[in-house]
Amino acid sequence: MTSRTLAPIALAAGLVFSGLAQAQKAEVIHWWTSGGEAAAIKEFAAAYTKAGGTWVDTPIAGGGGAQARTVMANRTMGGDPPTAAQYNYGRQYEEIIKEGLLNDLDDVATKGNWDKLLPEKIKNAVKVNGKYYAVPVNLHNENWVWYNKAVLAKAGAKEPTTLDEMFAAMDKVKASGAIPLALGGQGWQEGITFRGVLLATGGQELYNKTFKDKDTSGPGFRKAVETFKKLKGYVDPGSPGRDWNLATAMVIEGKAGFQMMGDWAKGEFVNAGKVAGKDYGCFMAGGPKMPYAIGGDVFVFPKQKAPDAAAAQKKLAALMISPEMQVAFNNKKGSIPIRTDVDTSKMDVCAQAGVQAIKEGRLLASDNELLSPDAKGAFEDVVSKFWNSDMSVDDAVKSMTAALKR
Repeated sequence: MTSRTLAPIALAAGLVFSGLAQAQKAEVIHWWTSGGEAAAIKEFAAAYTKAGGTWVDTPIAGGGGAQARTVMANRTMGGDPPTAAQYNYGRQYEEIIKEGLLNDLDDVATKGNWDKLLPEKIKNAVKVNGKYYAVPVNLHNENWVWYNKAVLAKAGAKEPTTLDEMFAAMDKVKASGAIPLALGGQGWQEGITFRGVLLATGGQELYNKTFKDKDTSGPGFRKAVETFKKLKGYVDPGSPGRDWNLATAMVIEGKAGFQMMGDWAKGEFVNAGKVAGKDYGCFMAGGPKMPYAIGGDVFVFPKQKAPDAAAAQKKLAALMISPEMQVAFNNKKGSIPIRTDVDTSKMDVCAQAGVQAIKEGRLLASDNELLSPDAKGAFEDVVSKFWNSDMSVDDAVKSMTAALKR
């Protein structure tokens, strides 16, 4: 198995987490290492510890999660699995399921009434062959644009709500001497930027045509490719290799005007004490009524030899999806709760926009769900090569089409 075909260790949810009879150890592999992410997962760790358990934190750096998934897969296949591991929604953990290495969570899901609790598209995203193998802990949307209000005000730029308006604002930010667009030059980040442009260009129709139908014909896809490359003129020379949270820090500190990144970036703003609507603004790249791409994090549970391990896994899963922890965790993570029955009144304006999207059913299957890990990796490789070279638009379209059909 390649690292791209392997996936996360999930946590089940829906049980009432009433405390541990004894100090059950839970080693959790994840890739949440930035300030906002670390603050968020500490909510889970503190609750598990308070309940009498022993949380063993195993963070593995790498914003895209590939390194963490590789460690999880190697350890699980080598007979030394962790208690739980993080993955994203989609097909990342199908191979591990086929190998018979994951516990299903159907009994936990039944007790927690997941079939009624979870939105239909989320439910389908964490089920494989009719069984629950992953517990969802949040809903992220990668199709966000974040901006520093003070930087835009100083540049005399209007706060945008569309990508076209963003280009006009970036021109003014550039003229003011600030960096228009903070981008971490890593393949997965360039992929997020491209998908945001794709949605902004042709909405849900073009997105599904590309990733679901594997069809790149027509002017819409070509325009998206051209618009994506146009962004290169607004990025600073220090972009290559930059971690995503460092790019977010550039916006927070007023060094840059914009960042196109998922709402985990908001966790960095929160951790820095910044207030949405006051210090920074946000909009979905495709506009306020664009679909909310199903993205985010789940935990899976590999099979264990210890007789009481499964019980600890189920209790940990129940904690993660409990109403209290859903609010506490997601308020720091930048994402929104997976449950629809929690109090969202204290969430900020950006989170409220996400909650409204769920209420209106504006959910969109992510590329993780629509593409195999190999096809997704191949596609992002082409996107990155196009961004970082003089590859022509014609060659890029041809190569992206071939990658999608892998």
